[in-house]
Amino acid sequence: MDIRAIEQVYRRYARFYDFVFGAVFQPGRKATVERMNCRPGERVLEVGVGTGLSLHLYPKNVLITGIDISRDMLAQAQAKKVRDQLDNIVQLSVMDAENMEFEDSSFDKVVAMYVVSVVPDPERLVDEMRRVCKPHGRIIFVNHFHSQNPLLGTFENLLAPLSKQLGFRPDFSLDRFLAATGLKATNIHPVNIFHFCTMVEAGNNKQFTSEIMAPVCVAS
Repeated sequence: MDIRAIEQVYRRYARFYDFVFGAVFQPGRKATVERMNCRPGERVLEVGVGTGLSLHLYPKNVLITGIDISRDMLAQAQAKKVRDQLDNIVQLSVMDAENMEFEDSSFDKVVAMYVVSVVPDPERLVDEMRRVCKPHGRIIFVNHFHSQNPLLGTFENLLAPLSKQLGFRPDFSLDRFLAATGLKATNIHPVNIFHFCTMVEAGNNKQFTSEIMAPVCVAS
């Protein structure tokens, strides 16, 4: 995976993303936002906000910032903000999640929905999410991970060489991800139809050694 390939794929996806990936993954988005238990006035960063399918799910008294590498996807998120008068969406910016422009400890909660198997360097992504999250804040992921089902797992392995064309890694391993990043999941909760994705959650600290509860997608 590389930034150029990701941009190209999601430029193609942007036109039909909501139709194909909207409803099927929306239960995971809704469950994630509910699990965040956002409090009035909190600042939340959504990494990989895409077309903004989750924006209307946040409480109106929470300040939301969204970033994405795809201008085409982000343009649709901006249209939703205007159409639905989502005044609590304070910023939607084109930005590389592995090199964020925010100051340290800028957000109370940082969430990445269906992103971690897309970025070129997941460890760098996690480091950046930790950096911009306040000490003792919360970090959350939702993602699809390599299936433990032998048949599905084999199929995902066969698709792996097409990762650049697909725009994500179908064989992305949850165990390897947690081990490589040092994330200590306090909760792993399956979401979406057939438990295709999972929610994993944790806290953060300034030393970036915190336990991280993140929504993560695991096929079963």
